[in-house]
Amino acid sequence: MELKPQDLLVLLKVAAHPPRRWTYAMLGEALFMSGSETHASVKRAVASGLAVAPARGEWSPVRTSILEFAVHGVRYVWPAMPGPVKRGVPTAFGAEPLASHLTAAPADAPVWAHPSGMAKGPTLSPLYRTAPQAALADPALHRLLALLDALRAGRARERTLAAKLMETEIMSVDTGVADAGE
Repeated sequence: MELKPQDLLVLLKVAAHPPRRWTYAMLGEALFMSGSETHASVKRAVASGLAVAPARGEWSPVRTSILEFAVHGVRYVWPAMPGPVKRGVPTAFGAEPLASHLTAAPADAPVWAHPSGMAKGPTLSPLYRTAPQAALADPALHRLLALLDALRAGRARERTLAAKLMETEIMSVDTGVADAGE
């Protein structure tokens, strides 16, 4: 099975929040995807080792593996493609948590083109087509996706800082159990 960008979106959504029982329908609704899409994403994530399924119908992300893939692999597998200046949702160093660590002119900060966006800047292709909409509905997911975009498209300094912040964001959520990858 080949991983798809929406698989990482599903994993980041679940990793962004303390443990809870997500149905595929709930996840799909939260990510503006179908329940069958989220189910297929979870199957691919488990097959790739980015999630584990200890029992039928149960699964959880492997945070250490997601972090390793985000930091070292995503920019090569799904690079962020720059585009023209448009109105959209801030991402990468234009959004928190990077925005408070780096100084940039507002017009230089990248955005995902989106009609509900309040910022204007050069566009970056989102990880998945529904990512901007899902990020607008979930600030914790937005933070992870913005960091991921910095890892996908940023310069060395931005990537280094994004990697540290991504580790903090992913590993600090109280899972209540030891990470399956440990």
